[in-house]
This record gives sequence, structure tokens and C-alpha cells, in this order.
Amino acid sequence: MRKITTLLMLLLLHWASWAQIKNQQPKFDKLFDFRATPYRSASGFPGPEYWQNRADYRIEAELLTDKHRLEGTVTIDYTNNSPDELPFVWLQLDQNKFKADSRGTATMPVDGGRHVGSITNGYELKSVKVNGKEAKYIVSDTRMRIDLEAPLKPKGGKTTITIAYAFDIPEYGADRMGRKQFKHGWVYEIAQWYPRMCVYDDISGWNVNPYLGAGEFYLEYGDFDYKITAPTGVVVIGSGELQNPKDVYSAEELAAWEKAKNSDKTVSIISAKEVEKKIKMLERARSGKVTWHYVMKNARDVAFGASQAFIVDAARINLPSGKQALAISCYPEESIEGWKRSTEYTKAAIEHYSKMWYEYPYPTAVNVAGIVAGMEYPGVSFCKWSDKGDELWGVTDHEFGHNWFPMIVGNNERLYPWMDEGFNTFINHYSTLAFNNGEYKEADYLQYANRYAAYIFLSPNREPIATYPDIVQDNNLGITAYFKPGYGLFLLREVILGPERFDRAFRSYINAWAFKHPTPLDFFNTIENVAGEDLDWFWRGWFYETWALDQAVRQVKYVENDPAKGAIVNIENKGELLMPVIMEVKEQNGKVHRLQFPVEIWMKGNSKELRLPTTSRITSITLDPDKLMMDVNYANNVWNP
Repeated sequence: MRKITTLLMLLLLHWASWAQIKNQQPKFDKLFDFRATPYRSASGFPGPEYWQNRADYRIEAELLTDKHRLEGTVTIDYTNNSPDELPFVWLQLDQNKFKADSRGTATMPVDGGRHVGSITNGYELKSVKVNGKEAKYIVSDTRMRIDLEAPLKPKGGKTTITIAYAFDIPEYGADRMGRKQFKHGWVYEIAQWYPRMCVYDDISGWNVNPYLGAGEFYLEYGDFDYKITAPTGVVVIGSGELQNPKDVYSAEELAAWEKAKNSDKTVSIISAKEVEKKIKMLERARSGKVTWHYVMKNARDVAFGASQAFIVDAARINLPSGKQALAISCYPEESIEGWKRSTEYTKAAIEHYSKMWYEYPYPTAVNVAGIVAGMEYPGVSFCKWSDKGDELWGVTDHEFGHNWFPMIVGNNERLYPWMDEGFNTFINHYSTLAFNNGEYKEADYLQYANRYAAYIFLSPNREPIATYPDIVQDNNLGITAYFKPGYGLFLLREVILGPERFDRAFRSYINAWAFKHPTPLDFFNTIENVAGEDLDWFWRGWFYETWALDQAVRQVKYVENDPAKGAIVNIENKGELLMPVIMEVKEQNGKVHRLQFPVEIWMKGNSKELRLPTTSRITSITLDPDKLMMDVNYANNVWNP
């Protein structure tokens, strides 16, 4: 009886402290109830029977500069590698976003914005054929369903779709494409310029989310063989490798190209003076057409720039394997001041990412100056014509970084922009610090994280990273898709896992999912398995909630009241977000300790006593001394006696 009474008394004595402890298990629970399939393993890697469909494109198009119009025919060789019969197929018709009655037009702000586009008639479909026969189809906004005569067989069934089409090129194409007039002519940045296959995958079947503007793209991989016919004098430079250089360049220009292929310094291909000379010649005898023929292997898309105003320069890109690629810049005379370093920037970005993460797989990297402020395609970037200095470095580095996410690692941008924009923001941090011994390091905004902490974590309008791009509020997209996920990877590398474990896990993710279609869960599982760490507490708090971090020092006392025997510090996690604890302790005897405690210290509650190995009086304790973790109240991170 006495033992039971004693136990009850102890329980009552501790009741008050227990009442203050909130059960922490929900924060550490598994985020998803994942069930491995033959297609996707619990390790985060593709499963033994992983599949994805394939689309190979042959395109012949003509750029009608007098009408600002493109007319063409696309032939798609589509392979069904899925285990399912497909009685129909879905395609994307992205130019329909610019129609006056489109869903994209309806959802755009009435006062304009980045993703509002000029109004056009969208795609004009002249014929749609399957295996040479006229096909039945329906068009619904930016999607088209083609019904097949017989279901496409699983595991290797093939069909050929041929579509003749045309569209008027919007002057402003939602900052994805468009055209702008300069002194020597129009500069065209052409993308979303042919009907493209929707992705059929093992997660959702057909991915048919409409193109509204903020959400970008999700595409199948394949080979591209495309020809662009344009008026004589118009230079066309796009994704992939030019197949007929002797047909489109002069002997002097071809010699310059050969020089550029062997030069680490920028080589002029077409100078401003040569543009002037060419324009005068064309004014005297304007006639004829030239066809530019490009091939791009194992890509998800292609795009190109075109103009008679293009100044062109180039330089060699050196890749880790010993292979080489070519950095190319195309820009009008008005851009010379800033863009004379564009090729240097392009080369540096590609070389850095190739060395640090995964080798660049494409033959060229083309930077085009025009109306688009910043948009990426495989091997091609569209950047604003007026950018210069750190602005041009920043946008060039960012857009070419997208060749890794989502061009190599092909996530679904319509749903998970943080898997490309955020990952790219993260790798941009290290490339910017590395470029030219840190020339533009002050432009790297990840280092200014604490400026944004109050808005990100305390604003009543905040939204989680997992919010879909077309749903997130316009002024939050930069946070949810770019900054916060990018900084989350920075915390994983620099605070939670350390560079060695993180880098190996991140490279494993890229290698495992190169030219494939990962989901968020594939990413989470890959990082956890390779790094050897259960991180559900972090994925939940950082990516799926809007929780804030607020660590605080509550109290310090000495063991047996003797500073020589060490100290006990009581710390508190006042916010909902969990993070490890980094502590700097300074002693009266001059010693300084850097201590790190794992996130598991918060498993039993939101306060914790920690023993410190000090031998004299403590003069100060600081939590997160380098201010890496975006604590919303750094005032309570510091204790002074």
C-alpha cells in the first residue's frame, strides 16, 4: 500500500510539469503511408519494373516574320511502355492559353502580371492524323484528346501522330516566350510551339492539368529532329546541335565557330558591325528563305531564338568527363553593354553544376536576350535583354540551373514547382559563391534569409511549400516555390546532415531519376535512405506546414553550484517547427564551445535540460550563433548572466 501511495504522490508532484508537455509524436510520425510498388521502391529509387512512355518528335516549321506567325507540321512517334492499353491519348496545346476565352485568361489578375499573355487565336489545327488516317479528336482549352481506332497495346505499343498547325506568336507570352522589336529587327523567343504529348504515368494516369500560367510543364522524354525555315538573314539558334552549318553560315562565321569550340574565352561569331553590314545587304535584296536543322537527343522539349538582329558569340564548355559543349549567346545591339559577358556566365554555370552534381548532357547551352525576363528550356535560356552585371549573372545562372531540375530530373512542374525552382535556387547559392571568386556573392539572396523570416513564418497570408502553383497567392509564389524549399535544402546540407551525407544523397537522387519522373515522396525516400536519417519531422514542418522556429534559452545553473563541475542549461522550443540545436558557449576562462544537439532532444517535450562541459563561469550562451535557421525571435536565443 505504501509503494502505491508513494507512486501516486510522485505522479501528483509532477502533474503540473506533465501538463505543460505536448505530445510530440505527431511531429515525428511518417509523413506518408507509402506502399512500395514494382515501379517505385521504398528506397526512393525507381523500382525494378519502373516504366515511362516515350515521345519522339519530327517537326518542320516556318517562321513568317512578316506576319509574326509560325506554321508547321509535327510528327510524334509515341511509345506506350505502360502496362495499360490506351484507347486514346492526350496532348498539350499550350498556345490556347492566350485565347480570350481560355481558362488561363480567366484566372489571370485583371490588373496584369507576369503570367498574363497577349491575346491570340491560339492553335489553328489544319489536320490531325494517326498512322496516316484522319483522326477523331476533341479540344478542351489547352488539352486535346485523340481517339485511337484500336487501343494502343501495353509494354511497347507504338503509334504515329501527325498534326499540321499554325499560331500567331503573342508579343508577350506569359514570360515564357514572345517577341520584341529592336533597332535591327524583331527578336523571337519561341517555345510551346508545337503540340506536345501529355505524360501518362503510374501515379495519375494521364496528367491533363490545364496550362493556366503559373504552373509550368510536365513532359515525356524523346529525341527531337526539327527544321525551322526563316527568311534569309534571320539567325535561328535553338536546343541541340545544328546539322547543316554550311547551309546557314558564311565561311568566316564557320571559322569563328571552330575557333570558339576550342576557346575558353568568348569568341565573336557575328559582331555588331557584321549585323549592320548584313542588314544593309538585305535591304537591297530581300528575298529567299533558309532552313535551320537541329537535333536534340533524350530531351523533354526544345525551344529556339530567331532574329536578323542577333549578335552571336560562343566559348567552349569543359565537362568533367573530358567531353565538351558550347556556350552560345544571342542578343541585339541594345544588349551589348550587359550581354558581352553572357557566354562567360553560361560557361561558368554549366561547368560548376557539371562538376558538383551531374554532367551536362547537351551539346550546346544557348542564352537568348529578348522580352522574356527569365525562362528555361533544355539547352536554351531566355533572359531579359536589358539585364547586366549581377542581374544577368543571377538570371543566367538560374535558368541554366534548370537544366538539372526539371530538364534532367523531370518532375511535374504543374504540381510541384518547388522540386525544380526550389532545388535550382539551392544549387544557385553555391554557384554564385564560386563564380569568379565570389564576384556576385552579395547578390545571393539565400544569405539574407532572416530578412524574410517574419513574412514566411508569421504572416497571416503565408502558405505551405506544397501549395500548387496555380493556387498559391501571386505574392507567395517566390517563397513557396523558390526561396523556402531552396533554403530547406541549404539547412539539410549545412545544419542537419552535413555536406558529405547530403551531397551523396542529393547526387544519388539526381542519378537515380535522371530523365525520369520522380514525385516528392521519391525525393524524400532517396535522401533518407542514402543519408541514413529519418527526416519526416523536417519534411512535415518545412514543406507541408507553415510552422515557425523559436528556440530560446530559459535558465542556466551550475552543477552543485560549482562552475568548475560544469553547467546545466534549460532550453525551450517555443515554436512548432523542430530543428537541431547549435549552441555557442563562452566561458570566463576564454574557452569557446560549439555544441550541436540532435532534433531528438525534443521528442519528449518542448523544453530540455542539457549538460555543458564547462569548467568556469559562463559569460554567454547563444543558440544558432550563425543565424542559419531563420529563428523568428533571435532576442531570446542569447543568455548573459
